[in-house]
Amino acid sequence: MTVAAGKTILEQDLSDATGGAGEFAHHALTLAEQGEMFRSTMDAAQVGIFILQDRRFKYANPYFLRLFGFTAEELVDRLGPLDIVVPEQHPVVLEQMQQRMSGVIGHNYELTAVRKNGSTFPAMVRGSPVTFGGQPASVGTVLDVSAQKAAEQRIRELADFDVLTGLPNRRLLRDRFAQLLAGAERDKSAIALIFLDLDHFKRVNDSLGHSVGDDLLCEVARRVDTVIRRVDTVARLGGDEFIFALPATHTAAATEVARRLLEVFGKPFAVAGHELTVTGSLGISLFPQDGEDLETLLKNADAAMYKAKELGRNTFQFYNSAMNTATLERLLMESNLRRALIQEEFTLVYQPLVSLQSGLVIGVEALIRWRHPDLGMIMPDRFIHVAEETGLINQIGDWVLCEACRQAQRWVKAGLPPLIMAVNVAPVQFRQAGFVEVVAGALAASGLEASRLELEVTERTVMHDADINLGTLSALHRMGVELSLDDFGTGYSSLAYLKRFPVGKLKIDRSFINDLETDADDQAIASTIVSMGRNLRLTVLAEGVETVEQLALLRKMGCDMAQGYHFSRPLPAEQIADLLRQQPFMNRND
Repeated sequence: MTVAAGKTILEQDLSDATGGAGEFAHHALTLAEQGEMFRSTMDAAQVGIFILQDRRFKYANPYFLRLFGFTAEELVDRLGPLDIVVPEQHPVVLEQMQQRMSGVIGHNYELTAVRKNGSTFPAMVRGSPVTFGGQPASVGTVLDVSAQKAAEQRIRELADFDVLTGLPNRRLLRDRFAQLLAGAERDKSAIALIFLDLDHFKRVNDSLGHSVGDDLLCEVARRVDTVIRRVDTVARLGGDEFIFALPATHTAAATEVARRLLEVFGKPFAVAGHELTVTGSLGISLFPQDGEDLETLLKNADAAMYKAKELGRNTFQFYNSAMNTATLERLLMESNLRRALIQEEFTLVYQPLVSLQSGLVIGVEALIRWRHPDLGMIMPDRFIHVAEETGLINQIGDWVLCEACRQAQRWVKAGLPPLIMAVNVAPVQFRQAGFVEVVAGALAASGLEASRLELEVTERTVMHDADINLGTLSALHRMGVELSLDDFGTGYSSLAYLKRFPVGKLKIDRSFINDLETDADDQAIASTIVSMGRNLRLTVLAEGVETVEQLALLRKMGCDMAQGYHFSRPLPAEQIADLLRQQPFMNRND
């Protein structure tokens, strides 16, 4: 380009193109000032600006040159747009250049630009027709939109992917499943949906913290992703729930995938310095027989997963229609339980605990019953498992504890001899934060002496996280509360732990008492537990005693206490009071 009277051809052409504005500038500023202003403006611009004519760059500002990595000598009059755009987009570039030459004003459009070093970046381009040297040309801008694209991608990821694991979320699962569904309907093929829920995942969060739980979820996500095909989708719904959508998958293939998923959990997970053994329960539903849309298939796979948990966990179950009935019953049961708590429909009955040496009732076990307004009296085996699954067991268990303490103190105030009040504690209730404080509150509110309360916890409850539970047991023992190990012999107690636990009583599970008269193995087990209890200076109580023969054998073994229908069925508080008044020790001071 040449300079005439302090003004370049480019600057003259641009001033011509701007019409009246250029004429006004001509009168307001000298030509030299206009040229200097133009150069300063082009140098300061934070966008690439170019002049294009005959498919060659006639001008490029400094930002444009830096953006592509060229010098002015390498670019101007030597290269054109086709040299700095990926080949597959050349037709678009040619069409845009043709429109500018025809005088059509351009609009923003996106290209993949190529730098001198071969790297690429997304560019937003816009051009407008001008004249240059008296001939048609175009002036345009180029902007690197890499940061904008990255931000848009991040927004899409946040919208469609789980932040923790990077797996698709429910939204993306819904979109992908819609595509799978369209293909399955077209091809008349099946789709398998697998619902995976980790077993006892809450224990990890409660004992090791949520950060460890999050790390475990990430490790699980990585492992399960290795099991599926590229055409399959694994998504995280939230918490410890994972969904697998498997196109063109029938029952046999779904079974194989489920087995491989269970195998994934066979090896411990190394997380934050811990080796964690985790299992999963899986439920499987199939399109079209188990549902024709995602929500129905998810609901049915969820029902099947709960059935797998009921069967002992670490297994899988296919959905069947009976599960919907069971699920509906469970939902109704949960709703009724919540109402029962509010309307005080629960009541307690008490079963005597008898000393085999004196034959006297020296304690009672509190047992819950539900007086349903329509169904009558409901036994706990019909609702306790639902209460445990829904977390209602804490409220129900706390009520039982408080009511049992109040009743024991009522008997004391009525002049009856002090009894041991035995109360069962559910595993979830025992592990809840603040359980020791709940017990202390129940004793304080009722006025009952701590030594008159006996808490029964199962062998499995205390052996899970034994070191943690030892602290809870020790705190209760220091308070003066008696402790009993329920269902003894059915779990996996370590004698070393048993010696450390501050328990005062072992209860022989009724499963070893039922056939005590005829089964030599049951006799051997019962006798061993009695002997072990004696050596550890523990009281031993046999539950479920129903016959004279069972009682005779237990007395011969040296068992300390018993309870069961042979002595009495569970009775309301008033009948327990009558029973106690009939006993000889009521008149011991006469």
